[in-house]
Amino acid sequence: MGPAYISAVRANIPDATLVFDHFHIIKLFNEKLTKLRQDLQREAENGLGKPVLKGIRWLLLKNPDNLDDKRNERQRLDEALKLNEPLATAYYMKEELRNIWHQPDKLSAQNALDEWVKKGFIRQVRTC
Repeated sequence: MGPAYISAVRANIPDATLVFDHFHIIKLFNEKLTKLRQDLQREAENGLGKPVLKGIRWLLLKNPDNLDDKRNERQRLDEALKLNEPLATAYYMKEELRNIWHQPDKLSAQNALDEWVKKGFIRQVRTC
């Protein structure tokens, strides 16, 4: 997904279709989610003086199907998301994005991606 790779492919194989895989797309979104959590944590510490969002990074990045109920991971994640709307929005957008790869066919995936992009744009407009 790097610009140098894209440029090299376009220069040497101009008719090639570039495809970005599920892993790298979600990895990129997870990096953005981690940065948002860090920024929100800094704001919360400055305002409240306590680490409200500390210790949930891995819960945000984990596949929800892999959350461990014995360790109360699902409950801890839900509590953190209830405390912070921007973080919850970003988390649920990540999960919606992840589910695009589970669509039964190309048309369904394209429609799901289009809807995801629209939702993200609408959420951005609402926060401006």
